[in-house]
Amino acid sequence: NLGFVGLGLMGSRIAKRLLDAGHQVSGYNRTRAKAEPLIQAGMVWKQSPKEVAQAADIVFSMVTDTAALSSITEGDDGILAGLSPRKIYIDMSTVSPKAIRRLAERVAAAGAHMLETPVSGSLPAAESGTLVLYVGGDAETLEQVRPVLEQISQKIIHVGGNGQAIAMKVAINLNLPIQLLSLFEAVLLAERSGVPRAEALDALLSSVGASPAMKYRAPFMLKMPDEVWFSTEMMKKDIQLAL
Repeated sequence: NLGFVGLGLMGSRIAKRLLDAGHQVSGYNRTRAKAEPLIQAGMVWKQSPKEVAQAADIVFSMVTDTAALSSITEGDDGILAGLSPRKIYIDMSTVSPKAIRRLAERVAAAGAHMLETPVSGSLPAAESGTLVLYVGGDAETLEQVRPVLEQISQKIIHVGGNGQAIAMKVAINLNLPIQLLSLFEAVLLAERSGVPRAEALDALLSSVGASPAMKYRAPFMLKMPDEVWFSTEMMKKDIQLAL
């Protein structure tokens, strides 16, 4: 029995992968309407994060920031209130390493175990089960949940103890704005020199200066997606976490 709290753009797709793999999944999201497709696919709706944790052997969460993580874990209806001995809690958010360490201590006090598994990859990777997972926490706990994690990822990297995987993810995300800003400035320079955008992108992405991050986002410069996948506010949050 699995649980999932936080069914936004990424969480909903990961939860769908777990459902498709044959797991029983209980779920909660602040806005139930966003979870309706998952409910139709077989997810069991719960009224609170606490109820999800009570129903699941392994409960996942994925939310936007540290404040949101606190809102789903704290209080009478939070995940912590629903944990009991031997349960496993896995948070996939990109949040404060300090907050993760403190949360792991409280999970341990309840007799449960916690891993943090921030991810590399966006919506297509979540849908195809090809995320890269950075894991912080006890190695034995990781081995217990590895078969489940392998159903949503192409690679699992055990970084170290609680808080260290988040620190690694923040370090990785610190590279993104540098690479993307350089790409945008380069395209602008080429365009103002009379080179059409499509040709400029083709030239840039065929050069030695190209990176996977640039190649992944370059198509959005020709045709924007229908919804925002990763906002500038989220990028700002990651830079602030690094600071």
